[in-house]
Amino acid sequence: MRILVAHASRMGSTAEIAQRVADQLSEAGNDVDVSPCVDAADAGGYAAVIVGSALYLGRWEKSALSYLKVHAAQLRERPTWLFQSGPCGAGSDVRTTGTPRAVTRLTKLIGVAPPVTFGGRLERSRARTRVSRWMASGTYAGDFRDWEQVGAWTAEILARLEAARPAVPTDRQP
Repeated sequence: MRILVAHASRMGSTAEIAQRVADQLSEAGNDVDVSPCVDAADAGGYAAVIVGSALYLGRWEKSALSYLKVHAAQLRERPTWLFQSGPCGAGSDVRTTGTPRAVTRLTKLIGVAPPVTFGGRLERSRARTRVSRWMASGTYAGDFRDWEQVGAWTAEILARLEAARPAVPTDRQP
């Protein structure tokens, strides 16, 4: 099965999650393309699509939102999953992180579930803005990604894709 994993990432954390998801999908025998949303191919060429974005100040990256808008009709016709990453800090809880309003509108338009939320990573060496550098030198600094959670979510996707696959007869009757 041909699958696209598109991502929008400023400091690399979300891109690394996308790559981990793609690796697991590939290990299961799928043909997987991983790409930044800004460069991602047309969704129509894939049997399934996964789109992920970093969360910054409670918002998705513009390139991820744009990809969902431009390809909404095609995404509506195939299995599509969304993820977001970004909560950082010892007190952050991915279970209570909300979905941005713009993303909620697009999930309704496309007919997909809200994004799953993964913890993020914030390192001073990768921080690009003054605010992110300041945050990366305090309690928000560190790697809060839960790779077991990412793996379990990907396994759920694989199970759903397998269940949706048409049955292939093992023996043919004359």
